[in-house]
Amino acid sequence: MTEEINEEVLGELAGKVIGDVAGALSLFMSYIGDQSGVYTAMDEAGPSTLEELASKTGLNPKYLHQWLGSNAAAGYVTYDADAEKFSLSPEQALIFTREGQPACMQGFIQAVVSQYAEHEKSVATFKSGEGRPWSDQSSCCFCGTDRFFRPGYAANLVDNWIPALGGVEDKLKAGAKVADIGCGHGSSTVLMAEAYPNSTIHGIDFHAPSIEAARAKAAAAGVTNVEFHVAEAQDFAGGEFDFACIFDALHDMGDPVGVAGHIREAMKPDGTFMLVEPIAGDTMSENMHPLGQIYYAFSTTVCTPASLAQEVGLGLGAQAGQKRLTEVLNEAGFNDVKRAAETPTNMVLEVRV
Repeated sequence: MTEEINEEVLGELAGKVIGDVAGALSLFMSYIGDQSGVYTAMDEAGPSTLEELASKTGLNPKYLHQWLGSNAAAGYVTYDADAEKFSLSPEQALIFTREGQPACMQGFIQAVVSQYAEHEKSVATFKSGEGRPWSDQSSCCFCGTDRFFRPGYAANLVDNWIPALGGVEDKLKAGAKVADIGCGHGSSTVLMAEAYPNSTIHGIDFHAPSIEAARAKAAAAGVTNVEFHVAEAQDFAGGEFDFACIFDALHDMGDPVGVAGHIREAMKPDGTFMLVEPIAGDTMSENMHPLGQIYYAFSTTVCTPASLAQEVGLGLGAQAGQKRLTEVLNEAGFNDVKRAAETPTNMVLEVRV
Protein backbone atom coordinates (compact mmCIF):
# COMPACT_ATOMS: atom_id res chain seq x y z
CA MET A 1 0.00 0.00 0.00
CA THR A 2 1.41 3.35 -1.08
CA GLU A 3 0.66 6.25 1.24
CA GLU A 4 0.12 9.68 -0.22
CA ILE A 5 2.35 12.24 1.48
CA ASN A 6 1.14 15.79 1.97
CA GLU A 7 4.35 17.71 1.33
CA GLU A 8 3.10 20.83 3.10
CA VAL A 9 2.19 18.91 6.25
CA LEU A 10 5.50 17.04 6.07
CA GLY A 11 7.43 20.29 5.79
CA GLU A 12 5.60 21.82 8.74
CA LEU A 13 6.23 18.79 10.92
CA ALA A 14 9.88 18.59 9.92
CA GLY A 15 10.24 22.29 10.72
CA LYS A 16 8.68 21.75 14.13
CA VAL A 17 11.07 18.87 14.88
CA ILE A 18 14.05 21.02 13.87
CA GLY A 19 12.79 23.68 16.26
CA ASP A 20 12.42 21.08 19.02
CA VAL A 21 15.96 19.81 18.39
CA ALA A 22 17.23 23.37 18.59
CA GLY A 23 15.33 23.85 21.82
CA ALA A 24 16.68 20.64 23.34
CA LEU A 25 20.25 21.67 22.57
CA SER A 26 19.60 25.20 23.83
CA LEU A 27 18.49 23.80 27.18
CA PHE A 28 21.69 21.77 27.35
CA MET A 29 23.74 24.88 26.52
CA SER A 30 21.81 26.77 29.19
CA TYR A 31 22.64 24.08 31.74
CA ILE A 32 26.31 24.35 30.84
CA GLY A 33 26.14 28.13 31.23
CA ASP A 34 24.47 27.76 34.62
CA GLN A 35 26.90 25.18 35.96
CA SER A 36 29.98 27.02 34.66
CA GLY A 37 28.88 30.44 35.91
CA VAL A 38 28.82 32.15 32.51
CA TYR A 39 25.36 33.65 32.94
CA THR A 40 26.25 35.00 36.37
CA ALA A 41 29.42 36.54 34.98
CA MET A 42 27.48 38.15 32.13
CA ASP A 43 24.88 39.51 34.54
CA GLU A 44 27.62 41.10 36.62
CA ALA A 45 29.74 42.41 33.73
CA GLY A 46 27.19 43.97 31.40
CA PRO A 47 27.93 44.15 27.64
CA SER A 48 31.26 42.41 27.04
CA THR A 49 33.40 41.12 24.21
CA LEU A 50 34.33 37.47 23.90
CA GLU A 51 37.80 38.24 25.20
CA GLU A 52 36.44 40.14 28.21
CA LEU A 53 34.10 37.29 29.13
CA ALA A 54 36.87 34.73 28.70
CA SER A 55 39.06 36.76 31.03
CA LYS A 56 36.30 37.15 33.63
CA THR A 57 35.25 33.49 33.61
CA GLY A 58 38.63 31.86 33.02
CA LEU A 59 37.07 29.74 30.29
CA ASN A 60 38.66 28.73 26.99
CA PRO A 61 37.60 31.44 24.49
CA LYS A 62 37.21 28.83 21.74
CA TYR A 63 34.54 27.01 23.77
CA LEU A 64 33.00 30.27 24.91
CA HIS A 65 32.75 31.48 21.31
CA GLN A 66 30.67 28.46 20.29
CA TRP A 67 28.53 28.61 23.42
CA LEU A 68 27.78 32.32 22.91
CA GLY A 69 26.87 31.68 19.28
CA SER A 70 24.35 29.01 20.25
CA ASN A 71 22.85 31.13 23.03
CA ALA A 72 22.64 34.23 20.85
CA ALA A 73 20.92 32.29 18.06
CA ALA A 74 18.45 30.92 20.61
CA GLY A 75 17.72 34.38 21.98
CA TYR A 76 19.06 33.40 25.40
CA VAL A 77 21.73 36.13 25.27
CA THR A 78 21.84 39.39 23.32
CA TYR A 79 24.48 39.93 20.64
CA ASP A 80 25.41 43.40 19.43
CA ALA A 81 27.04 42.65 16.06
CA ASP A 82 28.32 46.20 15.57
CA ALA A 83 30.12 46.34 18.91
CA GLU A 84 30.80 42.58 18.95
CA LYS A 85 29.56 42.42 22.53
CA PHE A 86 27.32 39.98 24.38
CA SER A 87 24.96 40.80 27.23
CA LEU A 88 21.89 39.71 29.15
CA SER A 89 18.73 41.79 29.04
CA PRO A 90 16.89 42.13 32.38
CA GLU A 91 14.43 39.50 31.17
CA GLN A 92 17.15 37.08 30.09
CA ALA A 93 18.88 37.53 33.44
CA LEU A 94 15.67 36.66 35.32
CA ILE A 95 15.14 33.49 33.31
CA PHE A 96 18.70 32.19 33.28
CA THR A 97 20.59 33.40 36.32
CA ARG A 98 18.57 35.17 39.01
CA GLU A 99 18.44 32.29 41.48
CA GLY A 100 15.37 32.21 43.69
CA GLN A 101 13.22 34.37 41.41
CA PRO A 102 9.93 32.73 40.31
CA ALA A 103 10.85 33.38 36.66
CA CYS A 104 14.19 31.54 36.89
CA MET A 105 14.01 28.39 34.76
CA GLN A 106 17.30 26.73 35.67
CA GLY A 107 15.69 24.23 38.03
CA PHE A 108 13.31 23.13 35.27
CA ILE A 109 16.23 22.85 32.86
CA GLN A 110 18.27 20.86 35.37
CA ALA A 111 15.40 18.40 35.80
CA VAL A 112 15.21 17.92 32.01
CA VAL A 113 18.96 17.30 31.79
CA SER A 114 18.63 14.68 34.54
CA GLN A 115 16.28 12.67 32.34
CA TYR A 116 18.64 12.68 29.36
CA ALA A 117 21.51 11.72 31.65
CA GLU A 118 19.75 8.47 32.57
CA HIS A 119 17.96 7.82 29.30
CA GLU A 120 18.93 4.14 29.19
CA LYS A 121 17.09 3.47 32.46
CA SER A 122 14.04 5.36 31.20
CA VAL A 123 13.91 3.35 28.00
CA ALA A 124 14.32 0.06 29.89
CA THR A 125 11.58 1.02 32.36
CA PHE A 126 9.20 2.11 29.60
CA LYS A 127 9.70 -1.15 27.67
CA SER A 128 9.38 -3.37 30.74
CA GLY A 129 6.22 -1.79 32.10
CA GLU A 130 7.68 -2.09 35.58
CA GLY A 131 8.17 0.65 38.15
CA ARG A 132 11.29 2.64 38.88
CA PRO A 133 11.77 3.95 42.42
CA TRP A 134 12.21 7.66 43.06
CA SER A 135 15.51 6.78 44.71
CA ASP A 136 16.77 5.44 41.36
CA GLN A 137 16.59 8.88 39.75
CA SER A 138 19.81 10.90 39.54
CA SER A 139 20.64 13.44 42.23
CA CYS A 140 20.37 16.04 39.46
CA CYS A 141 16.64 15.23 39.30
CA PHE A 142 16.16 15.78 43.05
CA CYS A 143 18.07 19.08 43.02
CA GLY A 144 16.41 20.30 39.84
CA THR A 145 12.91 19.49 41.13
CA ASP A 146 13.51 21.37 44.38
CA ARG A 147 15.19 24.23 42.58
CA PHE A 148 12.28 24.62 40.16
CA PHE A 149 9.44 24.44 42.69
CA ARG A 150 11.07 26.43 45.52
CA PRO A 151 10.65 29.95 43.99
CA GLY A 152 6.97 29.28 43.24
CA TYR A 153 6.38 28.14 46.80
CA ALA A 154 8.28 31.16 48.12
CA ALA A 155 6.10 33.48 46.04
CA ASN A 156 2.74 31.86 46.81
CA LEU A 157 2.65 29.53 49.81
CA VAL A 158 2.57 32.06 52.66
CA ASP A 159 1.16 35.07 50.81
CA ASN A 160 -1.55 33.41 48.73
CA TRP A 161 -2.22 29.71 49.24
CA ILE A 162 -2.49 29.41 53.01
CA PRO A 163 -4.55 32.64 53.35
CA ALA A 164 -6.99 31.17 50.80
CA LEU A 165 -7.81 28.31 53.20
CA GLY A 166 -10.56 28.93 55.71
CA GLY A 167 -9.14 29.60 59.19
CA VAL A 168 -5.78 27.95 58.57
CA GLU A 169 -3.60 31.05 58.65
CA ASP A 170 -4.92 32.06 62.08
CA LYS A 171 -4.18 28.58 63.46
CA LEU A 172 -0.64 28.65 62.12
CA LYS A 173 0.02 32.11 63.55
CA ALA A 174 -1.29 31.05 66.95
CA GLY A 175 0.63 27.77 66.95
CA ALA A 176 -0.33 24.59 65.14
CA LYS A 177 1.00 21.11 64.46
CA VAL A 178 1.71 20.72 60.75
CA ALA A 179 2.60 17.72 58.58
CA ASP A 180 4.41 18.42 55.29
CA ILE A 181 4.22 15.01 53.60
CA GLY A 182 6.59 14.23 50.74
CA CYS A 183 8.65 17.26 51.74
CA GLY A 184 11.68 16.37 49.59
CA HIS A 185 14.52 18.81 50.28
CA GLY A 186 12.34 20.71 52.73
CA SER A 187 11.82 24.00 50.92
CA SER A 188 8.11 24.17 51.78
CA THR A 189 8.79 22.98 55.36
CA VAL A 190 11.35 25.71 55.98
CA LEU A 191 9.15 28.40 54.42
CA MET A 192 6.29 27.55 56.79
CA ALA A 193 8.64 27.34 59.77
CA GLU A 194 9.99 30.81 59.02
CA ALA A 195 6.55 32.32 58.50
CA TYR A 196 4.87 30.71 61.52
CA PRO A 197 7.38 30.49 64.39
CA ASN A 198 4.69 29.45 66.89
CA SER A 199 3.89 26.33 64.88
CA THR A 200 5.84 23.08 64.64
CA ILE A 201 6.33 21.78 61.12
CA HIS A 202 6.98 18.07 60.61
CA GLY A 203 8.66 17.32 57.28
CA ILE A 204 8.08 13.72 56.17
CA ASP A 205 9.63 11.89 53.22
CA PHE A 206 10.52 8.28 52.44
CA HIS A 207 13.79 9.26 50.70
CA ALA A 208 16.50 9.45 53.37
CA PRO A 209 19.01 11.51 51.32
CA SER A 210 16.31 14.15 50.73
CA ILE A 211 15.60 14.32 54.46
CA GLU A 212 19.32 14.84 55.08
CA ALA A 213 19.27 17.73 52.59
CA ALA A 214 16.15 19.13 54.27
CA ARG A 215 17.79 19.08 57.69
CA ALA A 216 20.79 20.92 56.28
CA LYS A 217 18.50 23.50 54.67
CA ALA A 218 16.65 24.08 57.94
CA ALA A 219 19.93 24.47 59.82
CA ALA A 220 21.18 26.97 57.26
CA ALA A 221 17.96 28.96 57.62
CA GLY A 222 18.27 28.91 61.40
CA VAL A 223 14.76 27.55 62.04
CA THR A 224 14.27 25.37 65.10
CA ASN A 225 10.51 24.72 64.96
CA VAL A 226 10.92 21.87 62.46
CA GLU A 227 11.25 18.12 62.74
CA PHE A 228 12.15 15.81 59.87
CA HIS A 229 11.23 12.15 59.64
CA VAL A 230 12.06 9.38 57.19
CA ALA A 231 8.73 7.61 56.74
CA GLU A 232 6.25 6.38 54.16
CA ALA A 233 3.40 8.77 53.42
CA GLN A 234 0.79 6.12 54.23
CA ASP A 235 2.14 5.18 57.67
CA PHE A 236 4.06 8.11 59.17
CA ALA A 237 3.86 8.37 62.96
CA GLY A 238 2.06 11.00 64.98
CA GLY A 239 -1.40 12.47 65.09
CA GLU A 240 -3.52 15.41 66.14
CA PHE A 241 -2.25 17.50 63.22
CA ASP A 242 -4.06 20.79 62.68
CA PHE A 243 -2.86 21.11 59.10
CA ALA A 244 -1.40 18.69 56.55
CA CYS A 245 -0.08 19.40 53.09
CA ILE A 246 1.41 17.66 50.08
CA PHE A 247 3.19 19.65 47.38
CA ASP A 248 3.35 18.17 43.87
CA ALA A 249 3.82 14.65 45.19
CA LEU A 250 0.50 12.79 45.68
CA HIS A 251 0.43 11.72 42.03
CA ASP A 252 3.89 10.13 42.48
CA MET A 253 2.68 7.89 45.29
CA GLY A 254 1.72 4.28 44.76
CA ASP A 255 -1.35 4.34 47.00
CA PRO A 256 -2.71 7.91 47.06
CA VAL A 257 -6.01 6.70 48.50
CA GLY A 258 -4.18 5.03 51.37
CA VAL A 259 -2.02 8.12 51.87
CA ALA A 260 -5.01 10.45 51.99
CA GLY A 261 -6.81 8.06 54.34
CA HIS A 262 -3.85 8.03 56.71
CA ILE A 263 -3.69 11.82 56.62
CA ARG A 264 -7.39 12.00 57.51
CA GLU A 265 -6.81 9.73 60.50
CA ALA A 266 -3.72 11.69 61.60
CA MET A 267 -5.50 15.07 61.58
CA LYS A 268 -7.79 16.57 64.16
CA PRO A 269 -11.50 16.40 63.23
CA ASP A 270 -11.43 20.09 62.27
CA GLY A 271 -8.08 19.85 60.48
CA THR A 272 -7.40 20.94 56.91
CA PHE A 273 -5.48 19.10 54.22
CA MET A 274 -3.98 21.30 51.47
CA LEU A 275 -3.18 19.38 48.29
CA VAL A 276 -1.02 21.19 45.73
CA GLU A 277 -0.85 19.42 42.36
CA PRO A 278 0.20 20.34 38.82
CA ILE A 279 -2.47 22.32 37.00
CA ALA A 280 -4.47 20.12 34.64
CA GLY A 281 -7.83 19.74 32.99
CA ASP A 282 -9.96 16.66 33.57
CA THR A 283 -9.46 15.27 30.05
CA MET A 284 -6.38 14.80 27.90
CA SER A 285 -7.81 17.13 25.25
CA GLU A 286 -7.77 19.96 27.81
CA ASN A 287 -4.04 19.43 28.37
CA MET A 288 -2.88 19.78 24.76
CA HIS A 289 -0.52 22.71 25.35
CA PRO A 290 3.20 23.09 26.13
CA LEU A 291 2.83 22.75 29.90
CA GLY A 292 0.71 19.65 29.49
CA GLN A 293 3.32 18.28 27.10
CA ILE A 294 6.01 18.84 29.74
CA TYR A 295 4.01 17.32 32.59
CA TYR A 296 3.06 14.24 30.55
CA ALA A 297 6.73 13.78 29.65
CA PHE A 298 7.92 13.92 33.27
CA SER A 299 5.06 11.57 34.16
CA THR A 300 6.43 9.08 31.63
CA THR A 301 9.95 8.97 33.09
CA VAL A 302 9.57 10.05 36.74
CA CYS A 303 6.07 10.22 38.23
CA THR A 304 4.38 7.08 36.89
CA PRO A 305 7.48 4.86 37.32
CA ALA A 306 7.76 6.05 40.94
CA SER A 307 4.12 5.17 41.59
CA LEU A 308 4.35 1.77 39.89
CA ALA A 309 7.40 0.91 42.03
CA GLN A 310 5.25 1.17 45.19
CA GLU A 311 2.41 -0.88 46.60
CA VAL A 312 -0.88 -0.53 44.68
CA GLY A 313 0.82 1.45 41.89
CA LEU A 314 -2.18 3.59 40.95
CA GLY A 315 -0.11 5.73 38.59
CA LEU A 316 -2.18 8.93 38.64
CA GLY A 317 0.38 10.90 36.66
CA ALA A 318 1.02 14.62 36.80
CA GLN A 319 -2.06 15.48 34.74
CA ALA A 320 -4.68 13.70 36.83
CA GLY A 321 -6.97 16.74 37.01
CA GLN A 322 -9.21 17.93 39.82
CA LYS A 323 -12.05 15.48 39.10
CA ARG A 324 -9.82 12.40 39.39
CA LEU A 325 -8.04 13.80 42.45
CA THR A 326 -11.40 14.46 44.09
CA GLU A 327 -12.42 10.85 43.48
CA VAL A 328 -9.24 9.70 45.24
CA LEU A 329 -9.88 12.04 48.17
CA ASN A 330 -13.54 11.02 48.44
CA GLU A 331 -12.54 7.36 48.51
CA ALA A 332 -10.18 8.19 51.38
CA GLY A 333 -13.03 9.68 53.41
CA PHE A 334 -12.78 13.38 52.55
CA ASN A 335 -16.15 14.79 51.51
CA ASP A 336 -15.34 18.48 51.09
CA VAL A 337 -12.90 19.24 48.26
CA LYS A 338 -12.66 22.60 46.53
CA ARG A 339 -10.12 24.60 44.59
CA ALA A 340 -8.87 27.37 46.85
CA ALA A 341 -6.23 28.91 44.58
CA GLU A 342 -4.19 28.34 41.45
CA THR A 343 -1.17 29.56 39.54
CA PRO A 344 -0.22 28.98 35.90
CA THR A 345 1.52 25.76 37.01
CA ASN A 346 -0.40 24.52 40.08
CA MET A 347 -3.84 23.97 41.55
CA VAL A 348 -4.42 24.22 45.30
CA LEU A 349 -7.18 22.05 46.75
CA GLU A 350 -8.65 22.66 50.20
CA VAL A 351 -9.67 19.29 51.61
CA ARG A 352 -11.76 18.60 54.71
CA VAL A 353 -13.77 15.76 56.17
